[in-house]
Amino acid sequence: MELEDFLKFMKSGRPVQAGSEVHRRMLLLAREAQRLTSELNGSFHSPEKIQELMSRITGQPVDETFALFPPFYTDCGKNIHIGRHVFINCCCHFQDQGGIYIGDGTLIGSYVVLATINHGQNPAERGDNLPSSIHIGRNVWIGSHATILPGVTIGDNSIIAAGAVVTRDVPPGMIVAGVPAKPIKALQE
Repeated sequence: MELEDFLKFMKSGRPVQAGSEVHRRMLLLAREAQRLTSELNGSFHSPEKIQELMSRITGQPVDETFALFPPFYTDCGKNIHIGRHVFINCCCHFQDQGGIYIGDGTLIGSYVVLATINHGQNPAERGDNLPSSIHIGRNVWIGSHATILPGVTIGDNSIIAAGAVVTRDVPPGMIVAGVPAKPIKALQE
């Protein structure tokens, strides 16, 4: 299965059955991501080298304004889409098979988890993967140790408090906190 076909399938939101051709492609991409993130995380790199390695991980160029503090972890990489002036702090985990879209000016704190895969609830389907993309708007700040779950959209200029678990969409210009995350304040523009 070609990468483009895999990404198209994942964008469809259809379940990925355990052992299927799509599932086997997921595993191959995971191994490639492990190899590339090991290279990224294994030693010190200049900002330019980090940008080059992230471009290889994602399979598309990252902007020269992109910055990341390793280590960084992903189990696919090829379905991460990063805008301009994005900063990702250390120890983040991106499970991106379902698609992660990060808008311009977004700041992502350390130890943030972005998870785009769920599993079947029926025990007979537990090994199946259910992809659903995460969309992060422009100028969003995601605090350390936050977790964003599959299918969530975060509106422009919002803030996700440290440690929050975001299970629902966040409107633009809103601060959310807690487990599960709830709105606590609208930001003044």
